[in-house]
Amino acid sequence: MNDIFEKVLETREFLIERTGTTGQELALILGTGLGDLADRIDTLAEIPYEDIPHFCASTVEGHKGRLIFGTFAGKRVVAMQGRFHYYEGYKLDQVTFPVRVFRALGAKFLVVNSAAGGLNPSFNPGDIMIVTDHINFIGSNPLTGLKDPRLGDRFPEMSRVYDSEGILESSNAVLEIGTPLRKGVYVAVSGPSLETPAETRLLRMLGADAVGMSSVPEVITAVQVGFRVLFLAVITNVNDPDKMLPVSLSEVITTAKLAGPLLLRILETALKRIQL
Repeated sequence: MNDIFEKVLETREFLIERTGTTGQELALILGTGLGDLADRIDTLAEIPYEDIPHFCASTVEGHKGRLIFGTFAGKRVVAMQGRFHYYEGYKLDQVTFPVRVFRALGAKFLVVNSAAGGLNPSFNPGDIMIVTDHINFIGSNPLTGLKDPRLGDRFPEMSRVYDSEGILESSNAVLEIGTPLRKGVYVAVSGPSLETPAETRLLRMLGADAVGMSSVPEVITAVQVGFRVLFLAVITNVNDPDKMLPVSLSEVITTAKLAGPLLLRILETALKRIQL
């Protein structure tokens, strides 16, 4: 655990040498079914994860496993086309390692995208939820065991995790586009099994509006290293505990892809206005 800082520096130097770029402003993590958004990046370089020191392999359908450097919404960006998950068998310090690398590359603003199951009964498949807060139900924390002060504050303050300007400009973009404005709390669970009706009721009682198996570990790490964070979740299905219907990964990916153009419009509109 104590060599994470040195690994970050090693990976940073590799990426700079490989791409010839530095000074990224924006980091982007694209989740399940949302990798096609990378096509909107004016690409300067792309590298498979397996070529990058200390990166994991992405083993989930809908995650292409490439790191992309370029420009997006007028900003210099580094983007993950696919992420790593706790349920893949990785430790959370491995899952969140790219976030530390992005900060070392100079990025200041992190955008996280994720497919999520809706818990709020007013939501519909294809809605975009602006995350205003989260609940960590994964069962672990990415900062557990980290003692090196070079990695950031061991006890980061979490009362204002999500960037107020990011939430405002995303909300404005949604209203201008004319799609329903959805805001809410995202709860992260470990997965990979989906929720039972009883678990769905419990998560609703806790105040969650959507549930997924990712993103919160990355966000916690992002706060520790000083990122501003915007999190947009695509609602791929809505869980009714009294009428639970079977949901397949292929359905989740299909719905996420269909919502991709809307998510792209919201992101491009909001990020052009956000001052970094």
